[in-house]
Parts: sequence; structure tokens; C-alpha cells
Amino acid sequence: MDTEFNLYDPYDRATTLNPFPVYQWLRDHEPAYYNAQRDFWALSRHADVVAAHADPETFSSAGGVTLEGLEKGSGNLVVMDPPEHRDHRKPVNGLFTARRIASLEGFVRSRASALLDAAGDAGEFDVVTDFSLKLPLEVVAELVGIPAELLPQIHELSNRVLARSGPDDPAGLDDMMTAGAELFCLYLDLVRERREQPPRDDAIAVLLTTEVPDTDSGTARRLSDEEVAMRFLELGLAGHETVAKLIPNAVVGLYWYPEQRRHLVDHPEDMPNAVEEFLRWDPPSHLQGRTLTRDVDLHGRTLPAGSRVMLLTAAASHDDRVYEYPELLDIHRKIRKQLAFGYGVHACLGAALARMETRIALEELLKRYPDYEIDGSRAVRKVHSNVRGLSSLPLLTTRTHRSPARSTRAVAAAGS
Repeated sequence: MDTEFNLYDPYDRATTLNPFPVYQWLRDHEPAYYNAQRDFWALSRHADVVAAHADPETFSSAGGVTLEGLEKGSGNLVVMDPPEHRDHRKPVNGLFTARRIASLEGFVRSRASALLDAAGDAGEFDVVTDFSLKLPLEVVAELVGIPAELLPQIHELSNRVLARSGPDDPAGLDDMMTAGAELFCLYLDLVRERREQPPRDDAIAVLLTTEVPDTDSGTARRLSDEEVAMRFLELGLAGHETVAKLIPNAVVGLYWYPEQRRHLVDHPEDMPNAVEEFLRWDPPSHLQGRTLTRDVDLHGRTLPAGSRVMLLTAAASHDDRVYEYPELLDIHRKIRKQLAFGYGVHACLGAALARMETRIALEELLKRYPDYEIDGSRAVRKVHSNVRGLSSLPLLTTRTHRSPARSTRAVAAAGS
């Protein structure tokens, strides 16, 4: 049995469908695992993943955070190390204050309600394409100040970027790069247009007037148009992707655990803790890439300087050294350290907003469809290197067949 999972490859189709048994094998047998074919190391135990995230000096993000590292040198916050990361993240922090997030709650609920109401009484709608993809994009647009007329184009381009494939799909990779470049140019045009207009009280105005230290001169300077456009690009994609994948993962979980779904229908006040468990149980991001700046000795092996290391946060969140019965969904579970949004200096900027969006989305969905079914036979899951989620999930709003029995491997996830 130990040899069944002797190769961890995030692009393996079977692993994508259910990575959790593979993660367990890694934690128990190869906690410092090396994949020679793709030339990367993988850390899977909770303690190791947390320690690596907390040590950006050793585990650098500058080489990119995906397996391929295509984002290296992009100017994204995620590929900056301290102190540059701190200096460029500080102005964006102001967009996610508790007060600003709270002010969006009414908007989030109204848009979630409108999207669900649009499904009407048709008997079926797609949780992903009709709901979870659209909601976060509208929220980010409201937060940032993106004109409504640009949303259809941004939605189309964002979906193409988020449908990214890896080195085994060069055509898909080319389309992702093309869409990303078009999306960046769209944001850049928006920033340049706003430079010529009177100041407004919105996120674009904040970033246009914010100063950061200049590493060359040592003096303060304002962000360039390209830097502001990059902030919007990463905010839009990160906020879009996290919520778009988390909502359907939670919908699947509550379908497999009907008694927990019924509890949330009767006790919606428990939804915040349930969201934390959904994030632990099947998070949108399963790994974050780093590059070693020095040799690291771990579990009897030496990981050489310059190596690519994948921090498997999803595996760490299922570590039975930390959580009892980690494969099971338990909406009452107390989370020790939430790793779904990263940890340390690169913890997700929009985590509070993503939590609120997911909470409200599930509250509104359960109000309307407390006994929904899902059609797993028509669900679609694509292969990505660092994220996991459904790209299509038909939800049946009327009960047409019996719910499946709960599986002890309940995180296998619907869809093929």
C-alpha cells in the first residue's frame, strides 16, 4: 500500500480528483519529498509548512509561487520578498480595513440575492458559472471602483487566466498568458484614464496618490501606472479565484453531510465557523511555491539552495498530528491555524472579504434551497498545479433523488 502513492505530481489527473490520500502518504512516509521528473520538493506536514511560511528569508517567493514560476519578475506582491513586499503591500492594506469590508456587506448580500433570484424556479442552475464566478468579480469591482461596463470583458479575461494549465498543455498556457496580458492592458488603460480625471474617493484614487520607498534613490515615490494596474490585476484575480472555488467546494461538502447542512439552515449564526472548516477541508489553493536561498536539512534530507519547494497547505490542514479525523467535514471544528489564505507575510490581503462573501453566499443559497441536490455526473474539474476547484457544478433546486451515503473519504470531490 505504501507504494501506491510513491509519486506526487499536482498535474496527475487522479491526484487532482482526490489528492488527500496522496497527501496522507507524503506526511507519513516522505514529509520532505522530491519529484525528480519536475524537479521540486514538497513539504506536507503542518509544522513544516507553517515554519516555511514564517521564514521568507529562507523560503523566498521571488522565484514564483506556482510550480512553473511563470509569475517570476511580474511585479506581483506574491513574488516580492521583504522589505519590498512590505513597502508595496502597505498601501493596499488600506483597501481592506474592517470598516471598508463591513461597508460592503449590504452590497454583497444584494448581489448574491440577485444572482440566485435570477436562477428563479428553473429547477437547476450552475453554482460556478451562474453564481460563484460572478459574485466575487462584482464585489471586487465595487471595492476597487471598476466601471460596470468593463465587467463582462474582465469576467471573460479573468476566466481565461484562471483556467490556466501547466506545461503539459502548451495551447492552454499560451491562452492564459494572452488573456493575462489583455487584462493587464485593460487595467492600465483604466488607471491612465483616471490620472486625467478629478480625484475620487475610491481605491484607485488611494493607490494613485500612495507613496512607496524607491529602492534606488532611497526617497519616496508614487506608484507608476503599471504598478497600480498590477495591484488591480492581482486583487481581481485572487479575490475572484478564491471565492469562486470555495463556494462550490462548500456546496459539495454540505451535500455530502446533510445533517450539517440542516444545522446551518436552522442555525445560520454558526456559518462563520463553518466557513473556516470549508477552508480547511478543501481549500481553493492547495500549494504555494517557494525557492530556497540556502540549504535546508529536514527529515534526514538536504534540500539544496536554489531548489523549488512546494508548501502543501492543503496537506498540512489534513495533518492528523493537528486535527482529529481530518478527512471528515465538521462545521463545529476549531481551527488551530488557518492555512487556506497562506500564512506569515504573504497571508491573503482579502481574506476577511472572501470569508464574508462565502458566508453570505451560503446563507442566501440555503435560505432558498435548503434541500438542494447536486449532479456530480455533470460536474467538471480541471487540472491546475496550485489550485483545486470545480469549473461547473449543476445544482438541482428540487429533490429528485436520494442523497448519497457519506464517505469516510469524503473529500474525493464531485466531478471528473
